[in-house]
Amino acid sequence: MDVRTVADLSPAERVAFFERDAGVDAVRDDVSEIVGRVREEGDVALREFAEEFDGVSVGNIDVTDDAERAHAELDDADDPVLDAVREAAANIREFHERQRPEDWRDEFDGRELGRRFRPIDRAGVYVPGGAAAYPSSALMGVIPATVAGVDHVSVATPPAEDLNPVTLAAIHEAGADAVYQVGGAQAIAALAYGTETVTSAQKVVGPGNKWVTAAKAVVQGDVEIDFLAGPSEVLVLADETADPELVAADLVAQAEHDPNASVVAVTADADLAAAVAEAVDEQAGDREREETIRAALDNDASGVLHARSMPEAVLFAEEYAAEHLSIVADDDEALVDRIANAGSVFLGPYSPVAAGDYAAGTNHVLPTNGGAKRYGGLSVDTFLRSSTVQRLDRDALSDLSETVTTLAEAEGLEAHAESVRKRFE
Repeated sequence: MDVRTVADLSPAERVAFFERDAGVDAVRDDVSEIVGRVREEGDVALREFAEEFDGVSVGNIDVTDDAERAHAELDDADDPVLDAVREAAANIREFHERQRPEDWRDEFDGRELGRRFRPIDRAGVYVPGGAAAYPSSALMGVIPATVAGVDHVSVATPPAEDLNPVTLAAIHEAGADAVYQVGGAQAIAALAYGTETVTSAQKVVGPGNKWVTAAKAVVQGDVEIDFLAGPSEVLVLADETADPELVAADLVAQAEHDPNASVVAVTADADLAAAVAEAVDEQAGDREREETIRAALDNDASGVLHARSMPEAVLFAEEYAAEHLSIVADDDEALVDRIANAGSVFLGPYSPVAAGDYAAGTNHVLPTNGGAKRYGGLSVDTFLRSSTVQRLDRDALSDLSETVTTLAEAEGLEAHAESVRKRFE
């Protein structure tokens, strides 16, 4: 990778970094057609799309029993992968249990006011498949929903002649109520609207490719979604104390996800920038997915950047609003306090993004494409709705009556004002 200077970036280069595109618009028309067919034809459409897109002849769409069986078989074999799944699940569950809000009510001069939280009834989680298996995404999507108390959590994952047993086991370990082998845009449509087999959800969450993201955009409004996510991204903010080999390792790891992944390092130390660029090129050649990594490194939204100062580097990171923000610096706490826009933050040399991806406990379903400026990642809150509660005694209403009636009449809502006056006749 070449080192570029932040101050010398052209307008086009800044657009590439700060206006990253998920590619949704390019496939929206095709996705709308897929969604429409699933909505009208149900399971028939799901089976036809499985043949067309996945090359799989699907018998049973519902594979809940297969997930339970896969879990039992790994358990019987004392498979260490299941042990890893269990440890990751325990950490993720422990972290998300800390997020559960408590109902509350307080007195405000005779007004008893409060807020209460209740889970949605049905959630749908998409777990990607295809070129790779993602048991970690099963844990990240299902566990927050179960911790929130959702009654029915269903999972859709792409079909295969032999479904990945670790993914199935992770789905079961996480506590899903139903598992369906259906992928892509058609999976999102099935979760949103339901079919003869698939139970419809009130909210659909989970990462996926541009087809999945476009489908979430199409169904949004008929159901709730988490957010529209694009290719994975990381920004490493480093000072002269950082080890260039470790910075490069995080960049290469994120580039491994997708040819369209965005990987960035920004530092005020010119020597570090040069060393990181060199280390990235060397490490990329040692990885199995080198072709994917090289494509991501060549992405216009990827690069090693030299800033004139750490404040300039911080401003770049704040504007970039990374999905994953890694800070490797002597005073990392001071730096993180200056950056509000980030999906998940990793502090220090021993906090690789991979730890959060799998087992630290935090969630890896995070906003991309600058979404961190507007919302956060998947959490227990995603699956909750809140309502407010109020009880006024006679004196409290009397104290407010003139204010309420005056405002109601100013808005031309005379019946509102009268609903208060009636109580004192």
